[in-house]
Amino acid sequence: MAHTCIHWFRKGLRLHDNPALMAALKDCKQLYPVFILDPYLQNKACVGINRWRFLIGALKDLDGSLRKLNSRLFVVRGKPEDVLPKLFTKWKVTRLAYEYDTEPYSLQRDSKVTSLAKEHGVEVIYKVSHTLYNIDRIIEENNGKPPLTYTKLQAIVKTIGPPKRPIPAPTMDDMKDVKTPSSENHEKEYGIPTLEELGLDTAPLGEDLFPGGEQEALRRLDEHMKRTKWVCSFEKPQTSPNSLSPSTTVLSPYVTFGCLSVRTFWWRLTEVYRGNKHSDPPVSLHGQLLWREFFYTASLGIPNFNKMEGNSVCTQVDWDTNPDYLAAWREARTGYPFIDAIMTQLRQEGWIHHLARHAVACFLTRGDLWISWEEGQKVFEQLLLDGDWALNAGNWQWLSASTFFHQYFRVYSPVAFGKKTDKNGDYIRKYLPLLKKFPAEYIYEPWKAPRSIQQAAGCIVGKDYPHPIVQHEVISKKNIQRMKLAYAKRSPDTTESPSKSKGVKRKAPSIIEMIKKKAKVK
Repeated sequence: MAHTCIHWFRKGLRLHDNPALMAALKDCKQLYPVFILDPYLQNKACVGINRWRFLIGALKDLDGSLRKLNSRLFVVRGKPEDVLPKLFTKWKVTRLAYEYDTEPYSLQRDSKVTSLAKEHGVEVIYKVSHTLYNIDRIIEENNGKPPLTYTKLQAIVKTIGPPKRPIPAPTMDDMKDVKTPSSENHEKEYGIPTLEELGLDTAPLGEDLFPGGEQEALRRLDEHMKRTKWVCSFEKPQTSPNSLSPSTTVLSPYVTFGCLSVRTFWWRLTEVYRGNKHSDPPVSLHGQLLWREFFYTASLGIPNFNKMEGNSVCTQVDWDTNPDYLAAWREARTGYPFIDAIMTQLRQEGWIHHLARHAVACFLTRGDLWISWEEGQKVFEQLLLDGDWALNAGNWQWLSASTFFHQYFRVYSPVAFGKKTDKNGDYIRKYLPLLKKFPAEYIYEPWKAPRSIQQAAGCIVGKDYPHPIVQHEVISKKNIQRMKLAYAKRSPDTTESPSKSKGVKRKAPSIIEMIKKKAKVK
């Protein structure tokens, strides 16, 4: 039977290593590549302008690649469960293909869509390609529980074996019998919107340092893989959080949006490592990809993973509610230049180094301001180009010493930590030009500068730049005691993985099972 197929692009915004797309092309006579602007994901309050620019760039790139195969992208707006049934009927669709997604919203959405597809007589195929492994398989191999330590995850994936090798992008040969119907009013009906058409204010946008799209992702990957010595000696903790240009690959946004296949990244690294002495997980680049897998597995296996309440592995902490503190942190007004420079870079560029994330997350939560990690999670989700539901929730729990990491007495100093790698404060001068004339001696603590030096620098603390919002030396000690109390109240089994035997029902499998019953999994 020759099929009329929709390939539903969501995160996997690429042609290389796209097994769901290749499955859609099998016995296919007509292909409709579709991207849906879902109102849930389109909430402007939740998505920053840099993320929007990246997404639109990725869609343009994808459309360009499809056009080279005599196809094109159809962008439609609305809820997938409303939009897709209409397209099934309009285009006489017989097959729907998409990449499997483990986020709770995505699983619920896909369950609804799969039911509707069945009602319309549409075959559904989905494939795992957003992660290195099938996350459900990792949980199954661990007796139905998500591993809560990195070493446990490593042991499990070792028994599974290396990730599947990536598959090539479709060629003209794969598309020779496949047509993508197109009308004269395609742009009007299904074109990629501009930022302005989406009603977004583009005034705050700076230089596009990380353009979205598959071609840019592969170009950057090629560039980094040529640096054999750097790749082989890479150790994440040794990279600088405040270098003037990134000290890591900045491939994370491309992996998050699926412009770059994580399996392609893994196997390219394997080629570079071959025959060379190299660093190992958890600090190596392979190690970074396994961290991603670790948090994806935890997020699927632990209900309410992005919340404190109802999260069985998360320490319950009496965080304060302080809108003024939260706003000062979010808007780079804490009076600590290192923290404010990081938050400025985040807002301007959409990316900050992993260790810079450590510094500002610790400051907001257990270190200084005692505000819930859930509030920080929301800000990162909005502003980070690589804001990823599972990684964001997991890392905020880690850095607030709520889950995974329990050495709450280890606190990042908002002064000393930045000085380790940037004594002169060049990073602060770049992102907080107001302070650029302060001598290195005072750039991290401008409030300690004599009035004459503040005047000479053209910046008076308390007038032009705020006083420190809290006294770190005092408040951090107090917060350690508060954390100690929270830990004392923990039940002994909070570090155990939730499982059916403990009476904690995993929500994800029921949805997965529903999908598997209704979908044809190949």
